[in-house]
Amino acid sequence: MKRKPAKDTGEESGGTAPGGIQALDAALSVLRVLRSFDGPAALSDIAREAGMPPSKVHRYLASFIHAGLAVQKERSGRYDLGREAAELGVAAISRNNFVVRASDELEELAAATGQAALLAVWSHHGPTVVRLERGPNLTTTSIGLGSTFPLLDSATGRIFLSYLAQQQLAGRLHHELERAATAGVSWPDLNPDVASVEALTAKVRRERVAYVDGRFIPGLSAISSAITNWQGEIEVAVTLFGTHKELLEPGSATRTALVDFASRHSIVPPAQLGNASDRAR
Repeated sequence: MKRKPAKDTGEESGGTAPGGIQALDAALSVLRVLRSFDGPAALSDIAREAGMPPSKVHRYLASFIHAGLAVQKERSGRYDLGREAAELGVAAISRNNFVVRASDELEELAAATGQAALLAVWSHHGPTVVRLERGPNLTTTSIGLGSTFPLLDSATGRIFLSYLAQQQLAGRLHHELERAATAGVSWPDLNPDVASVEALTAKVRRERVAYVDGRFIPGLSAISSAITNWQGEIEVAVTLFGTHKELLEPGSATRTALVDFASRHSIVPPAQLGNASDRAR
């Protein structure tokens, strides 16, 4: 959803916030508008949402491009966030206290289980990787810092789907369900409809893990659990992934280690949440 047009606070406007720099405030408002789009945006759309003349927005965008905070697509001429913006966002959310504490032991978890391990948090683009440990056994994958996951067909996405408040994920879930239904896509354990999603998330909360096997990404299995805060809401997903399907087995040492890790780093462990039907979703 786009932001409402922002008032022009650039050089030509009146005052500025105490201690602030007027031109910088205006530039940052343009960057926030660019962030609010779901993908690349035209200059005219960015200017309209920012409430500024296109000529002024163009100058700000040129500076952002030089700094790596924005990029301009060659074919369409549209603008999008750049690599520096992504790295800045990942750095900021990785300072979350839950992330910091879990990061200290993530390498140990990967080594003990023999699997690659990652931590993901919820961002504007959905579940986003902020820490990654490849583990003792090399796993060839495109997953890296800043990678994002879908809700329906990834273990990390499914754990957020099961433990994140409904109002935060409703828009993205609706989009994925609509796209899957239009394409005629379904999964071995999930149909693209609300009833099927509710059955899946109830199962995930009951078992305290979400997982996908090699039928989703050929040859790659993944299992995820939730690190929760004092309100029982997910702060971080911790996920193990690799090529060995035994990590998905209910009684496996890997699965037990994952759940124990998530519980240990939760203020309200998932074990205490159980299958509470009155939990706010």
